[in-house]
Amino acid sequence: MDIKAKLNYLRIAPRKVRLVTTYICGMEVKSAENHLRFISKRVSMPLLKLIKSAISNAENNFKLDKNNLYIKQITVDEGTPFKRWRSVSRGRVHPIMKRTSNIGLILSVKEGAVVKKAKEETGQKIEEIKKEAIVKPSRISRTRAPKEIKKSSGIKGIVKKIFRRKSF
Repeated sequence: MDIKAKLNYLRIAPRKVRLVTTYICGMEVKSAENHLRFISKRVSMPLLKLIKSAISNAENNFKLDKNNLYIKQITVDEGTPFKRWRSVSRGRVHPIMKRTSNIGLILSVKEGAVVKKAKEETGQKIEEIKKEAIVKPSRISRTRAPKEIKKSSGIKGIVKKIFRRKSF
């Protein structure tokens, strides 16, 4: 069972939001909340608010327990940018794009958790269903291995490539 929540038109660039969302994807909800409280990024508070909204939807609409939920997927898409202009020399202008983000969050129930599923509001009995065979996605590590150390024939010593565009 998936619980969805969405945050549209967040006034932070998607590139900056993805730094935090890749970190918390695949975590349990409680640990993700704790991590977001102590991350020193501006996006942590809106993400925390989005996660709390999704948790309250799960508890109210689907009668799920907060302890059985984990973050299945977070998608960060680019929203419509605000277009502004900056005047420059010779009567020209340069565009300034104030980027926005659309964040989609999907929570799911952990493997082996007991789910209480209610039927219609007609007072019928609450059924208990055991959730099985959900594979928790592994957190994707986007760190790259360092480049090999190359020796230059013309320069004595070791030349190490630190950035892609520059070498020392």
